[in-house]
Amino acid sequence: MPNIVVLGAGVSGLTCALQLAKQEGNVVTVVAKHMPGDYDIEYTSPWAGANVLPMALDKDSRWERRTWPVLRQLVKEVPEAGMHIQTARVLRRQKDVASGAKAALADGLFEQNPWYKEVMDNFREIPANELPPGIHSGCEFMSVCINTAIYLPWLVGQCAKHGVQFKRAVLKHVSEAADLSHTGKKADIIINASGLLACRLGGVMDQAVYPARGQIVVVRNEAKGFMPTTSGCDDGSDEIMYVMQRALGGGTVLGGTYAKNNWDPNPDPNIAVRIMKRAVEAHPELTDGKGSEALSIIRHGVGLRPCREGGVRIEKEKIDGTWVVHNYGHAGWGYQGSYGCAERVLELVDEIVKQEKRPSKL
Repeated sequence: MPNIVVLGAGVSGLTCALQLAKQEGNVVTVVAKHMPGDYDIEYTSPWAGANVLPMALDKDSRWERRTWPVLRQLVKEVPEAGMHIQTARVLRRQKDVASGAKAALADGLFEQNPWYKEVMDNFREIPANELPPGIHSGCEFMSVCINTAIYLPWLVGQCAKHGVQFKRAVLKHVSEAADLSHTGKKADIIINASGLLACRLGGVMDQAVYPARGQIVVVRNEAKGFMPTTSGCDDGSDEIMYVMQRALGGGTVLGGTYAKNNWDPNPDPNIAVRIMKRAVEAHPELTDGKGSEALSIIRHGVGLRPCREGGVRIEKEKIDGTWVVHNYGHAGWGYQGSYGCAERVLELVDEIVKQEKRPSKL
């Protein structure tokens, strides 16, 4: 009966905790500085859009491939999780295709023959006569949009239903988590889902981790029909355009930026103006053709995507005598890769349990 402490209560930590708790015999405690309901620049998950736009290259696509069927099932069977079906529209601008420019948002999303055409439901290439001016090509597919303000508390509730306990704590070193199990006993395994803070956490101090600042505007106006995103924009290499309509009255998220190594938590009003202008140009029905000035703003927000040079880290190691399974560095795809990554975490936990049960040869 492994005693497991999950460090971090973002979407990655909560999904791991839930999947671990569903396995018979696991005792799970979630320990975190921030919990759902908090809004802090260090806590990324509440700021996410969040929708499904496959971002990895084919060779790194396991996490998203394995997550999509779970999200698709949730949106159809569990309306209280706060998701709904939306059509994603991915547009490749002529100037980006001609120049070979790499989009800030993703590696694989804007490929012209994407691997995800075999995975995402209702995939189709958009005919030339349906493309907006200046667009080289594009595709559409069935996606989902997640209202994070509902989904994160839903995950907490599901965790509690399966016996997970929660503790708030501020840790200086990852090994401190071993003494924070609700059982009062030392944990056998720590799951490190500390996200962006992995770069500052003692025992980890991963200097490959860095933020990619995302600024958004959330409005009351409804974006009907589809969620567009483009391969770039004319406002700067770290600015992007996307629009997504959240479920259950969550408003419409307009984005955004992808500013690497930028820790600034404050919304920039000039960027906000550009975000709104780009969104209304792509989705004029947001304001019935009245321009960005007619947007009804709920709030401005800034989130720091937990990026990592070399990609996500999902591996095990012993730190100060306790097994640690790392699961961080998800950049902008934490939600759409959450179940696939948790699946790998469970595999590593199983390897540890079997290894510890193995009799010594001495």
